[in-house]
Amino acid sequence: MRTIKSPAAWLALRRGGALRGKTLGFVPTMGALHEGHLSLIRRAKKENGLVVASIFVNPAQFDDKADLRRYPRTLATDAAKLESEGTDFLFLPDRRGMYPDGYRYRVSENAESGLLCGAFRPGHFDGVLTVVLKLLNIIGADRAYFGEKDYQQYMLIKGMAKAFFLGTRIIPCPVVRETDGLAMSSRNALLSGRERRLAPEFHRALRAAGTAAEAKRRLAAAGLRPEYVEERWGRRLGAVRLGKIRLIDNI
Repeated sequence: MRTIKSPAAWLALRRGGALRGKTLGFVPTMGALHEGHLSLIRRAKKENGLVVASIFVNPAQFDDKADLRRYPRTLATDAAKLESEGTDFLFLPDRRGMYPDGYRYRVSENAESGLLCGAFRPGHFDGVLTVVLKLLNIIGADRAYFGEKDYQQYMLIKGMAKAFFLGTRIIPCPVVRETDGLAMSSRNALLSGRERRLAPEFHRALRAAGTAAEAKRRLAAAGLRPEYVEERWGRRLGAVRLGKIRLIDNI
């Protein structure tokens, strides 16, 4: 696995013909990789001649600076996991490389980014869409793979790719869960033992409740703090807080 550390270096690699004649699959991540991420790598390998993964903890999408500071960073372990899955390239840019303008220029969506997670995280989706547009333009992949756990994010990225006539096809991949039903997330590692035991109630309530309102009541009764449970895009989506940790899921 080759590690590329700047947009300029990746663009030079593209111009040099290293990718010529092969389709390229792209998996963007913020690191702290788990089985959900690795399932995206496997899908990308199955459908493409070459695979590149990126690791970049994007500061622009964190509305809470404390959340940014405690986000898990496990680069050495992440790189070993990617290499063991046969990933061809790791794109590992830094903040200066990704935001040479200091985030003066950004992408905004004005219809659905203020709903659901956007209502509780001001500016979050501006940061997500901006960094994903940058990554897609830099990498120039044929396909990019996104997990459906972050379903609102997936829908916004899919819409952005269509609106801006991007050449990369956006591929959704199913949620990967622990054996107790909890959706795999890098944030799960930050849960205390008690919080981790309680967390599967989130998925159970989304599945079992007859209505979104009932699901919110079940979550509160179980000791989780629901931010929202709503039905949109043919799905029931929710967000809860356990201590300082915020989890999302959908069915």
